[in-house]
Formats: sequence, C-alpha cells, structure tokens
Amino acid sequence: MVSRRDAMLAAGAAALAAGPAAGQSVAAPPVKPEHARFAAEIAAAQACLDAFMTAFNARDIPAYEATFNFPHVRFASGQVTIINPGYHKPEMFSRGSLAEWGRSAWARRDVIHAGADKVHIDTRFTRYRKDGTVLSAFDSIYIVTKQDGRWGIQGRSSYAP
Repeated sequence: MVSRRDAMLAAGAAALAAGPAAGQSVAAPPVKPEHARFAAEIAAAQACLDAFMTAFNARDIPAYEATFNFPHVRFASGQVTIINPGYHKPEMFSRGSLAEWGRSAWARRDVIHAGADKVHIDTRFTRYRKDGTVLSAFDSIYIVTKQDGRWGIQGRSSYAP
C-alpha cells in the first residue's frame, strides 16, 4: 500500500519529469560538483519540495503537512511562527494574500548547502491567480531535514506575507 505522502512525492516527480509548461514549477537543477557527495540527499529534499507544492496547489492540508518536519519554523511578515501538526486550516486558501490565489509554482530551487541530514535551498516561487496571471513572486530559503529516516521541510524564510 502506498502512503498518501509517497503518492504526493511520486506525483510531484512525475509532473517535473514531463517538463515545465507555462506557469509550472521548474525542475530541480543538476547537482553542483561541490554537492555531489550528497546527491541522494539533495534529490530527496527536492522531491519534498515537489510534494509540498503539489499538495499546496491541491489545497490538501493533510498531504501539505506531511511534507513538514515538526516543529516547523516560518520566518515571514516580520514574524517567527512555530508550526505544529494541525496548524493549517482550509480557510487559509481564501483569505489574506491567498484570496485571489489559484496556484503556485517554483521559479528557482538552487541548493546552497547540503549534508547527510539537512539541505538548504534558495527558492523563488510565483503565485498565480485563478486566470493564470501572476499575482506575486517571492524569494525564500527552505531548510529540508531528515528526521527518523524521513525528509521534511523544517524551516523556511520568505518575503511572502
């Protein structure tokens, strides 16, 4: 039996293998020579980002939270937020900066640092309205960690509201 998380990881990987269409996430770039020693870890971290975006766009909160390692720390909007399971609610998709939002896509996903149990990724994501026009774009850093053999996003710092 395939877990919901594994299904989301596979869906994200399959979507990227097909190549990005207009407004779709960019594929993870090739591993840089200086990070070659951690290629498997980087692939796992990038797959986690794929699953994160797939679940977010599907508005699937259980699958979205399955891409996190907890506690998760978010630096944004001048605040530090500690996120634990159950923090996210369906109404988050219909208020504030997401009120006009239709979907998001990765525009950049470059590894800054990599190790056996943690990968730092410099990202840029674009938010699109339901009609496909660009709503906004934000630079961010995602910290993806391996805990108990499982990769998940444990921290992120962005300029998104």
